[in-house]
Formats: sequence, C-alpha cells, structure tokens
Amino acid sequence: MRLQPALAALLICLGGLIAPARALTDVEASKACVECHDSDDLPDMSQGPHADLPKKKPPMDAAALAMRGSPMADATDPRTPNCISCHGPSPTHAKKPEGVKERPRPDRTFSKNGGTPAHERSEVCQTCHQRDAKQALWGGSQHESADVACSSCHKVHTNRDKAMVKATQTEVCYACHKEQRAQLQRPSHHPIPEGKMTCSDCHAVHGSAGPKLALRDSTNATCYTCHAEKRGPFVHAHEPVSEDCASCHNPHGTTVASMLKARVPILCQQCHTPHVAGGVGAVGGQRGVFPPGAPGQGGSAIGPVTGGKNVVNIWQGRSCTNCHTQVHGSNNPSVSNPTPQLMFR
Repeated sequence: MRLQPALAALLICLGGLIAPARALTDVEASKACVECHDSDDLPDMSQGPHADLPKKKPPMDAAALAMRGSPMADATDPRTPNCISCHGPSPTHAKKPEGVKERPRPDRTFSKNGGTPAHERSEVCQTCHQRDAKQALWGGSQHESADVACSSCHKVHTNRDKAMVKATQTEVCYACHKEQRAQLQRPSHHPIPEGKMTCSDCHAVHGSAGPKLALRDSTNATCYTCHAEKRGPFVHAHEPVSEDCASCHNPHGTTVASMLKARVPILCQQCHTPHVAGGVGAVGGQRGVFPPGAPGQGGSAIGPVTGGKNVVNIWQGRSCTNCHTQVHGSNNPSVSNPTPQLMFR
C-alpha cells in the first residue's frame, strides 16, 4: 500500500522532467532553423499576431532571431507555437540526405505552390484557432470550399499582416475579387476606397450562416447594422425591401445614385407595370391611376386630371419617386392606391 504514493510521486517527477524536455527539443530545432533562414526569411515579428506575451526586448543576434518575440518566443508558454508546430519536424529538410542535390522541402509549406494542399495548410492553423468563435463556421464555408487556405490571405512571418489591418485589408480581397474592385470604382459605392469601410464590415470571411459570407444571417440583417432606419416595421411594407436589399441595390457600386441597379422608373418597372389609363397598374391587378375613356373609346379621359397630356408620357418622363417617396416602407396610406407597394409621403 505504501508503494502507491511513492509510485505516484515518481510519475509526477518524471512527467515534470519529460514535458520540458519535449518543449525544449522543439525550441532547439527551431533555433537550428535560423542557421540557414536569416532575417530576410524571418523578420522581426515581435509586434505580430503570433508574438509572445509578455513582450521581451528583441535580441540583436541573428542566431536568436527565431526567439525574438516571434512564434518561438516563449517555450514555457504552451500557447506559443514554434517552427516545428507549423512546418512539422522536417528531418530531411533540416539535414539534407547524402546524394541529394536539392534540399527537400519542409513537411508542410504554406506558399501557394509549395506542394501542401490548401486544406492541410488550414488544418495546421485550425489546431490553435478553432477555439476562436469566429472560426466556427470555417469548415464548409465558401472560402474553404474554394480551396482558399488561411495562408492565402494571412502572412505569418511579418509584423504587419495586411489582412488584419483595416487600411490594407481590401488589397488582400482584391487579389481574387477583381469584379468587386471594379464595381467599387463606380460613382455610387460604399466608402471602401476612401478607407471609411472595409470588406469585413459586411462579410464574415471565415464563414457565415448568411448568403455570400454576410456578417449576419441574412443580407437585410447585415444592411440594418448601419441602415437601421430602413428596418421598420412599417404599416405598408415594400416586399422587396423586406426580402432582400440586393433586389434593388448593388452594395459594391453602380453608376446610379444610391447604388441602385437601374434608374427609376426602369428599376420599378422590373416588378411594376406602368400606370396606364384603365389598365393594370401593377403586379397584383392594381388599377391605373387615371380613369378610362368613355365606353367604346380607347385611351384615357383627357381632362383636368391629366391636363391634356398623354398619360404614357407622364410615367415615361418622370420618376416614380416623385410621388412614392417612401419606397422602403411607410406608415401613411397611399392616396390613390392603398397597397403596400405604393407609399406616399
């Protein structure tokens, strides 16, 4: 019976000896990396996202460069990765086999053409970052499904990861999303080129339950984070507004004011037929604004209402929003047609 406490104490002592030895082995292997990889390969990362806590004074000698506030900064902190953590042991890379002309690559490389598949590169990052709630939807996301790896956007061996700096984040996105870059140069756009917004203000780039990696669960919910006055509820709601803001707007930019996809009344007529005398005024069997002509006569009744003008020319030459000003919704009834689609001031 007395042997059990003694055995337990022995195991604790051995565990305390073995664990530091293993961590030290990885650090020593990481130190060996800087014998070949100088400051051109491993710049100062003391201010980078993988820097250690607390900060240390950066040593000046190149041999200790791998320990300079970098991924291998603090071997006693289990959260701090090192070269081995990401690139693997890579024995044949560390010591070139005899008879081999070129040194083999590390077990895992993170360049686009390095030979390691995108999903394997991301899995290495996820071993630590999967605990972040923002990464919870990475698996199966649009970026992950398109073979976009973490290293496609993020740079580790740097103090300044462009993807994590708002001033330079859009440059990273533009590398692939060239169509959106062109749209943002149009006259009407969100102030991304001006530096007042970034792509991540609307998109959850690591995965989302919403469409097109929207930051919220729907396009509208994402838009409402800034445009709260359009949320409602309204007595008379405009169905396209309630369903999807992108029905009328292109959020990246257009040549029409308010980022509309087309000019009014052309945009409105994609859903609503124009107001013609006695005809069907809009989808749903709405009556025309102007009264029909006398029985047996075509056209409309020309009188004080129309001012002697041709009714068709009225809707062709004027904007629907001249009268229907509250297109996002209104608590006021329409004077001529009390339907949800037509909201007057």
